Amino acid sequence: MRADARRNRAAILRAARAAFEADGIFAPLDGIATAAEVGNATLYRNFPTREDLLSAVIEDSVRDLLEQSQTYARELTAPEALREWLFRVTWGLRIWHDLPTCIATAHAHENPESPVQTVLTRLIERTEHFLAPVRAGGAAEVGAEEVFQLVTAMSWAVDRYGDDPPRARARVRLATAGVFLPAHAR
Repeated sequence: MRADARRNRAAILRAARAAFEADGIFAPLDGIATAAEVGNATLYRNFPTREDLLSAVIEDSVRDLLEQSQTYARELTAPEALREWLFRVTWGLRIWHDLPTCIATAHAHENPESPVQTVLTRLIERTEHFLAPVRAGGAAEVGAEEVFQLVTAMSWAVDRYGDDPPRARARVRLATAGVFLPAHAR
């Protein structure tokens, strides 16, 4: 890729992230192109659909989240690692208004060609990574997809209620308490 094309792509991603954070995932694409100081044709050449652009922006956040999560398994007990992962995913997804709706829609339709579905699959797989040891310890008779759906819903609540990190952590802990109960307690 040429240097100017790389700069344009990076500018589009920065502008899209700022627009999604400020105005939600349905921010006008024309405004994103203007903020990136590129033409609409350049934006659409790089990202043919809104979903392609959203997926690319999410990818950066997910990459960081996955990298950070590697320390949880090394430094925390299995339940603590799962709790931390669930909080971090909830907190990360709450950034953009309407993102939980987009995620729920992509997940419900299970379109394997959807760029958003690719990101969701990685998040669900990582959720399973943290859930499996907890399940092996006698708890969590739920699947990673169910837990991820719950976390997606919690990200909507955290956003809508304007939670700060401590309040969000408490909300996630309350909502996911059943995941950690011993199987015989249900």
